[in-house]
Amino acid sequence: MADYQNIFTQVQVRGPAYAGVPIARGPWVRSHETGYSHLLGRFGDAQVGPVYLGWLGLASLLCGFIAIEIIGLNMWASVNWNPIEFVRQLPWLALEPPAPAYGLSLPPLNEGGWWLLAGFFLTASILLWWLRVYRRARMLGMGTHIAWAFAAAIWLYLVLGFIRPIMMGSWGEAVPFGIFPHLDWTAAFSIRYGNLFYNPFHALSIVFLYGSTLLFAMHGATVLATTRYGAEHEVEQIVDRGTAFERGGLFWRWTMGFCATAESIHRWAWWFAVLTPITGGIGILLTGTVVDNWYLWAVKHGVAPPTPVAYPILPDPTLIGGGQ
Repeated sequence: MADYQNIFTQVQVRGPAYAGVPIARGPWVRSHETGYSHLLGRFGDAQVGPVYLGWLGLASLLCGFIAIEIIGLNMWASVNWNPIEFVRQLPWLALEPPAPAYGLSLPPLNEGGWWLLAGFFLTASILLWWLRVYRRARMLGMGTHIAWAFAAAIWLYLVLGFIRPIMMGSWGEAVPFGIFPHLDWTAAFSIRYGNLFYNPFHALSIVFLYGSTLLFAMHGATVLATTRYGAEHEVEQIVDRGTAFERGGLFWRWTMGFCATAESIHRWAWWFAVLTPITGGIGILLTGTVVDNWYLWAVKHGVAPPTPVAYPILPDPTLIGGGQ
């Protein structure tokens, strides 16, 4: 029984290196250099490679490298090029967006221009990688669900750093590059607009976030719990009786009265995960553009109670009889 309680993969299957299904030959070919890693085999497939990079992959990596270089060198310069201080203060270092006074104009490099350049190259890298994911899926005859899930995350990224700042008329509304600085920005953003917890789309985003973790945990636990019956063979077991997936279905019917299928659980999990950044992005986009204070909005619509009066209201002395 202990063999089924380990978080790592129990069996590593190794055979002749497999290059994958044949694909139409393009300007690039898949690298035929393959190998095996016992450590990676503990978490997934032990075979490493081949890899298909292509022009899109190369351009994406190049743009990403330029963005990281701009961010890193600016952070390093902020500590006077001291390598020890750079490592020590790295979680607190930041590349800040332009000041609000610049609006949507192009500021000098040291006053926000570097932030714009880094954002341009980082966005180009992400979009090129999305296109690469989409084209790789199409070439393999797969659905494009992975690309659209990635696009949901890109939507939130663009709202934070591009779409909302343009709607607000200032690059200064965007998020700084940095670990703690961007967390500080989030806290200040919530305080500035009356507590983001009263934003209904933020609430929906949290529902989908927690819901997706629950669904993935339920599905992962069900498959692991029935692995001894061959649960990894999902497609073959959907229509068979006495299989791992029938046992998993029986478990959830007995405990909840309802169960997903081997297909529908993945659709549920996909939608819950994808709707997390989609609804979150909508909530961020409405903040400051449509709603200036989410607490007052919640009070107005009966979502939150008004702030209780802590002290009695004193009358205006000039209105009292006999006052001058």
